[in-house]
Amino acid sequence: MFKTNVGGIDRILRIVAGLALLAAFFLLPDASYRVVLLIGIVPLLTGLFSTCPLYTLLGLNTCPVKG
Repeated sequence: MFKTNVGGIDRILRIVAGLALLAAFFLLPDASYRVVLLIGIVPLLTGLFSTCPLYTLLGLNTCPVKG
């Protein structure tokens, strides 16, 4: 499907950041800025699937294995 271009540490940081943003979305009281925290879906998905469309566009790769 997509090329793997997200390495180990990068992947872990993305998953942790995504989960933290989504947890904040659900735990914070109702506020207008709270919807912005849904951006946590992006790093979570890119970490889980080990692929980042932006990395592909920029020609970056943090994955040590070619794939």
